[in-house]
Amino acid sequence: MKLISLFALLPGMLQGQQVRTVQLKTADGVLEGAVSADGKVRTFKGIPYAAPPVGALRWKAPQPVVPWSGVRKAVDFPPRAMQGRIYDDMVFHDTGPSEDCLYLNLWMPANPPQARLPVMVWIHGGGFVAGASSEPRQDAGNLSKKGVLVVSMNYRMGVFGFLAHPALAQESGHHASGNYGLLDQLAALQWVKRNIATFGGDPDNVTVFGESAGSVSVCALMASPLAQGLFQRAIGESGAFFGSTLPLTARADAEAQGLKFAQTAFGGASIEELRARPAKEVLEAALKLPQEYFSPDVDGYFLTADGPTAYAAGAQSRIPLLAGWNRDEGSYDSFFGGASPTVANYVALASTRFGANARAFLELYPAATDSEAKRAAQDLEGDRFMGYPTWKWLEVHLRTGGSPVYRYEFDQPLPLPKDAAPGAEPRANHSGEIEFVFRTLYSKNLPWRPEDHELSELVSSYWTNFARTGNPNGPGLPSWPEYNASDGYPVMHLSPHPGAAADSHRGRYLFLDRIPGF
Repeated sequence: MKLISLFALLPGMLQGQQVRTVQLKTADGVLEGAVSADGKVRTFKGIPYAAPPVGALRWKAPQPVVPWSGVRKAVDFPPRAMQGRIYDDMVFHDTGPSEDCLYLNLWMPANPPQARLPVMVWIHGGGFVAGASSEPRQDAGNLSKKGVLVVSMNYRMGVFGFLAHPALAQESGHHASGNYGLLDQLAALQWVKRNIATFGGDPDNVTVFGESAGSVSVCALMASPLAQGLFQRAIGESGAFFGSTLPLTARADAEAQGLKFAQTAFGGASIEELRARPAKEVLEAALKLPQEYFSPDVDGYFLTADGPTAYAAGAQSRIPLLAGWNRDEGSYDSFFGGASPTVANYVALASTRFGANARAFLELYPAATDSEAKRAAQDLEGDRFMGYPTWKWLEVHLRTGGSPVYRYEFDQPLPLPKDAAPGAEPRANHSGEIEFVFRTLYSKNLPWRPEDHELSELVSSYWTNFARTGNPNGPGLPSWPEYNASDGYPVMHLSPHPGAAADSHRGRYLFLDRIPGF
C-alpha cells in the first residue's frame, strides 16, 4: 500500500483561495493537518502526546492522552510551556504560554520516496527555562523535503519542569523527584514509537537531535535507562551535561532547593497547596531565583547516575553520535568582566583564574597582541560554555559507546544586519547553525549570501544522511571521516570551504579536563 492511500485530501476555501487539508486516523482520533502551498509537505501541528499537566497533574510524570471524537484540527502551533521573556533572539508563532503544553508537531514530504521514512525528533534549546517548537527558524518543512519525517515537541521547563521536592519523591512511586521536562521528552519519543508508522515513519530508525539545552537533553536521553531502544542515532548541537554549563544536580541538593523555594516564595506551602496556586503566580516567584534552582537532577529514575559515571560505564545508548559546536560560542567580554581587552589584562586575569596552571593556559591560548587577546579570551569562553562539555561527551562515547562518532565545528559567521552597530564583528555564534540545519535562512532578516544557502544545503544533507544511515556522508559531499585517534581526531569544519582536518585544539580540551570544576 502506498503512503498516499492512508490520507484523504480535503479542499477548502479561504478568502477565495483553495486551501488543502489532510486527514489521518490515529489510535487517539482523527487529525486534520495542512498541505504546504507548494504541495510538497504535509504538516500536523499541536498533536497531544500526553494529558495536560495541570491541576493534580502538575509535577507528575506525563499521563496518557485521552482519545477524542470527531476531527481534531492540527494546523496551528500549540501553546508553548510556561516561561518568562528570557532570550531576545527567540520569536514564537503560537498562542502564548500555558501549562497545557504537551503537544508535538510533525512534517513529512507529501510524496515520500519510500514507504517508511527515517524519523528525526527535534528538541529545542533555551536553558531549560525558555523556548518552543513554534520558532520559524525551527520550521521543519524544508528539512522534510530531503526525505525524512521530522517531529518537534514542547516540554515543561523551569519550575514546572524541574521542581524537586521530598514530597514529590514520596508520591512518585519511584522515589524520584524533578525531571518532569525530561520525562515529557521521553513520552514524546514513546509516542513516536507507537504512532509514527501511521504517518509513514520508521519506528526503528529514529534520530533524536537538539541544540543547547536540547543537545543536553539528547545527552541525558542517551544516558537514561528508560529511553533505551527509543532512538537509533543522536545529534548534539552545542551542549552536554559534562562540565559546568547546565550540569546535573544531585537529587538531595535539588530537593533542598525545592524546599527553599516553597518556604521563601510561599511560606512553606505543601505540594498540594502549590498545585492549587495559579500557574502565573508560581512562575513569577520562580523567576526571582537563579536558574539552577530548576534544572535536571540525578533523580534515581530517569537518570540513575551522573553523566560521567553513566558514560564511563558504557551504560548509555550505544548508538552513532554526531556532535559539535560553533566557533564563537562565547564572548571575550565574559572573560574580561568589564576590563579593557588588552594583553596585559588578559595575562593578569589568566593568572588569577588559573593560578599555578596559568603558564600552561597561556601556551594553549596564546596572545601577543590586543586583538589576539580578544580572540583567545573568546575561545576560552566558548570552550567553557559549550565546547568542552560537548568535547567530553564525544570523547567518552568514543571510548565506551561502541559506535561511530562524528565531530563538527560550525565556522560560518552570520552576516551582520544592515543596522548593525559600528564595529560589530560577524560571528559564528551560539545557535547560529539552526537556520542552516533546517534550511530556514528566510526566518531571519539578514543579507544572506549565496555561500550561506550552499552551506545550508550541505549541513542539512549531512544531518539527514546521518538520520538515514548513521553516516553523514553521501554522493557529492566532502568526505566526513569518523572521529578517531588514528586520524588525529578529525573535525569537519562547516564553512563555505568545508573539509575535515585533525583537531588542532586538542591540547586545550585536555588541559581544561584537568581543571577541577571546569
